[in-house]
Amino acid sequence: MKPIYFDFDRYDIRPDDAKILDANAAWLQTNGEMLLLIEGYCDERGAAEYNLALGERRAQATRNYLISRGLAAERISIAGVGEDRAVCTEQVDACWSKNRRAITLVKPR
Repeated sequence: MKPIYFDFDRYDIRPDDAKILDANAAWLQTNGEMLLLIEGYCDERGAAEYNLALGERRAQATRNYLISRGLAAERISIAGVGEDRAVCTEQVDACWSKNRRAITLVKPR
């Protein structure tokens, strides 16, 4: 599962990321035994509580998109992670953009 990324302070799915989710959904439809956990992340800017809620909204937007592509809602759990577990720690825009993401983890039922 490829991750998707978000603009600063946003949780809407961008067109290029929709293509990634479409490919993820196609694979998941042929692998119906897999359960999903979508985790939503933020960059470090903003209060921890705000980032946790924004991360959850990003995970929920990703879940909603996959459901709109035919995946069963009961297969998909979400978690807002916020700014924890950054993949890049430099304090520059190029780095922050890597941390504004949603990742999809899969496991068998």
